[in-house]
Amino acid sequence: MKLHRKGQHLEEEKPDGLINEASRQVALADIIIINKTDLISEEDLKKLRTTIRSINGLGKILETQRSRVDLSNVLDLHAFDSLSGISLQKKLQHVPTTQPHLDQSVLTVTFEVPGNAKEESLNVFIQNLLWEKNVRNKDGDCMEVIRLKGLVSIKDKLKQVIVQGVHELYDLEETPLSWKDDTERTNRLVLIGRNLDKEILKQLFIATVTETEKRWTAHFKEDQVCP
Repeated sequence: MKLHRKGQHLEEEKPDGLINEASRQVALADIIIINKTDLISEEDLKKLRTTIRSINGLGKILETQRSRVDLSNVLDLHAFDSLSGISLQKKLQHVPTTQPHLDQSVLTVTFEVPGNAKEESLNVFIQNLLWEKNVRNKDGDCMEVIRLKGLVSIKDKLKQVIVQGVHELYDLEETPLSWKDDTERTNRLVLIGRNLDKEILKQLFIATVTETEKRWTAHFKEDQVCP
């Protein structure tokens, strides 16, 4: 995605229930190009970087003038390739949880939980977020996940597994990398979306990982699907 100058469209307010299109595009992007950086002050550029990072902690930011970009940074990006679990693991370790952006609480949430996930339960966790849309935050607002990515440990599988999703589409894919016997298995997820609550999401995921009967809290209701 390419952004020009001060990124005014990121601050455009929409009616309740809608996410502004510029914020949605930033949230979905693997690479974000800030163009015409010579036409704004360093202070404005810093604010724009902060705004972008608050929406998408995963994307790579490139800054340029007159749309000059090294194509090697754009082409052959391997954005959704499994490639190596090592490279993804390193990338996810540097993604922080951010504060809500001006546009309707779009933000990045990241958390890590040790242990093994039961594949069926993990699918339920993801489907409730992406398909059923019946997970709510502390204010009762629906959590809307625009994008998710992570590295998880599936019970009875030797290989590390990448999970990634965009809107209602998601996939689990084994990497070539095996878990080492002398290291603790862990799960790290990054979610980008609206009205996200890190602690609620983490506790719901822990319920999946620990395979307890009390899997969902009052924040999950099968008969109360978000509009």
